Order: sequence, then C-alpha cells, then structure tokens
Amino acid sequence: MPEISRFYGIIISIYLEENVQHHLPHFHVRYQQYRASYGIEPVSQLAGALPVRQ
Repeated sequence: MPEISRFYGIIISIYLEENVQHHLPHFHVRYQQYRASYGIEPVSQLAGALPVRQ
C-alpha cells in the first residue's frame, strides 16, 4: 500500500487501482495496532477506529 505521509507514528496510505470502479474516495490510517478508513469528500470515518488523543 503506497504510503503518502508519516507523522508521530501515524501512517496515511492510499490504494490506487487503475480502471477499477471503487467505492468512495478514501484513505487508510494505521497507528500501532489500530486501523481506520476515512472518506475524503466529505471527510468522515468509514471503518475502524483510532485511539482518542490523551
């Protein structure tokens, strides 16, 4: 999965599949053992969960 950003241990990735109809445009977030997906427009959580900031 292509990594587009990394900061404070958070990794942002986007899959790219040419000539394939995909659902909503979205990106994936990984942080330690947590995983989540977020829609791009509008920005919204689609799946998974990340820990609440302490």
